[in-house]
Amino acid sequence: MDKLVVKGGARLNGRVEISGSKNSALPILAATLLTPETCVIRNVPDLSDIRFMIEIMKRLGAKVTFENGTVTTSAETIISEVPYDLVRKMRASICFLGPIIARCGTATFSEPGGCSIGDRPIDLHLKGLAELGAASHSEGGNVYIPKANLVGKEIFLGGKSGSTVLGTDNVMMAATRAKGLTIIESAACEPEVRDLANFLNKMGAKIVGHGTRRIEIEGVDALHGVEHTVIPDRIEAGTFMVSALITQGDVFLAGADASHLVNVIDRMKSCGAQITSDAKGIQVSATRKLSSIDLVTETYPGFPTDMQAQLCALMSVTPGISAITEKIYPNRFMHLAELRRMGARVELEGATAILHGVDHLSGAPVMASDLRASAALVLAGLIARGTTEVNRVYHIDRGYEHIDQKLRGLGAEIERVR
Repeated sequence: MDKLVVKGGARLNGRVEISGSKNSALPILAATLLTPETCVIRNVPDLSDIRFMIEIMKRLGAKVTFENGTVTTSAETIISEVPYDLVRKMRASICFLGPIIARCGTATFSEPGGCSIGDRPIDLHLKGLAELGAASHSEGGNVYIPKANLVGKEIFLGGKSGSTVLGTDNVMMAATRAKGLTIIESAACEPEVRDLANFLNKMGAKIVGHGTRRIEIEGVDALHGVEHTVIPDRIEAGTFMVSALITQGDVFLAGADASHLVNVIDRMKSCGAQITSDAKGIQVSATRKLSSIDLVTETYPGFPTDMQAQLCALMSVTPGISAITEKIYPNRFMHLAELRRMGARVELEGATAILHGVDHLSGAPVMASDLRASAALVLAGLIARGTTEVNRVYHIDRGYEHIDQKLRGLGAEIERVR
């Protein structure tokens, strides 16, 4: 098992290429199963989650190649059963459910297991699909949809923590082949949902309203193969923003889209970051110490939960007292104990982390608990005195393409070792 060894103290400078969005590529790859024709998807990041997704597609009967950031798929015939030994590796595999139902009219799907960041049920997925005509029942850890007769309907997808991104994706993909008009109210409006809808429209779907809380889908008889380029990864971009700020560096994020990061950029500017952007990317620098901040994670366009851990790392060395409240996954604070090992002063009050900025952190062996927590610990290691060893980096490999190489290119002292 690999670990990342980080020697703190380097000020990051230079240019880093932002990869394609993992959270966009995964449902788009699933959507290629909606057609028997060939699809070509470009700007796909080389991540373990992407390779798991491709493995599932092949098990379902698709022919898939992945080379130099391009995935080519052909799914002339597919089967309707996704086994647990594949689903257990990645919760995002649930987004196969909509395409399989639309294509096969039936589905057997092992329910994804638990998640370290908190409860992530699939009830809204199943509710939305049932209202389209794909009623399910669960038994022995499996979801069974014996027969689907998809008919468009108005569906409300709001949940206790807001909209569901993959639930919106699943219902939207299934609705492309339903008879008549489907309306999704309280739909997720993340850029990744918009990217999937744009891909489906290229395939011949009739979708309007994506990017808003109300999406309308007019069902069509068939979808065809297309080529598509995945949008840049806004969470990777946000993470590299923090890498520049925590080291008081100056970094250009090539390919990053500032329109996907309006809230993140606003909050970072409010604490003293210098940020400019154009069509080519985003420039981030910090020429002075930042100030403390209060923020709350919310569904898009609010501050993303996937940036909460990284901001905790940044605020741990920012003068003053910061309060970071997690409204999406209230238990998503396992990284705080590891930051304390490095000298952070932090208390957890309910779903709010109270961080007292310290003069410095100290390098220590730490354990990654999930994808974004891993990134936060690497960021903390960049500023810590001494050496930080981040264990269980298979988490970080799920969502960051060659993060150690990219950080080295900016001047960080970071090495991947067995």
